[in-house]
Amino acid sequence: MPHLADLSRQAQWNQTEADWTRLLTLAPAGCFGIEADGRIVASTTAISYAPELAWIGMVLTHPNYRGKGMATALLEHTLGTVKAQGTRIAKLDATSEGRPIYAKLGFKDECAVERWRRAPGLRFETPAGEQHVLHPYVIDPSFDRAYFGAYRIPLLQSLAKQIEPEYFVGHGYALHRPGAQARHFGPSVVRTRDAARRLLESFLAKFPNDEIFWDLLPDNSDAIQLAIDHGFQPARHLVRMSLACQPNALPLVHNNSSVFAIAGFEYG
Repeated sequence: MPHLADLSRQAQWNQTEADWTRLLTLAPAGCFGIEADGRIVASTTAISYAPELAWIGMVLTHPNYRGKGMATALLEHTLGTVKAQGTRIAKLDATSEGRPIYAKLGFKDECAVERWRRAPGLRFETPAGEQHVLHPYVIDPSFDRAYFGAYRIPLLQSLAKQIEPEYFVGHGYALHRPGAQARHFGPSVVRTRDAARRLLESFLAKFPNDEIFWDLLPDNSDAIQLAIDHGFQPARHLVRMSLACQPNALPLVHNNSSVFAIAGFEYG
């Protein structure tokens, strides 16, 4: 764990040891690394969301070992494992540095992904007379799957154990978790912009002095507007990419218009 935590720290990523533990628990046969000089110096993870989808993340190489082809070797091994399991589609969120590597392996651009940041200490005013009546989140597999496109209930259950999520009955949910640099808002899947706003404001009211990261899909114009209205600013730009792992595999059916926050670049 110290080696893994150091990899994400060297890259200035937001994952904590709890995130690494979650990945290792959810994907015990999908996490791979390369050892050199007595430590893990490169990593890749692949969470299986049922047969439909494998989500690849944590493609990291220690700065002292870059340029040796370790990331490519790990990705090729990981994809071989994913394909052997019969998974239809593999996806990932690519940085500008990683995108050429993924493209050479056959990944195609799907959509943009952005991280928005909110500085600590910002305030907002709840509309007069409005109260946030929220409830603990009851996970509905069919609801989340209809928008995300694959079965990821084990991930949501794991996240819900760390921080109690909230939801509007019939409208959707929002989760969050601590990070190494900032608190992470997401995932959040919500049917309406107003319900998404209330969930967001309930979250912000609990952590007024925290720096917040919000990873969202720019395809969702309502999410973009909510981010602007609540003091967030764009901080990182990535590209979501996908790869057909089986012959004639059809793209996953998903609905970005109701995905107000992704779970994270490493989770999808």
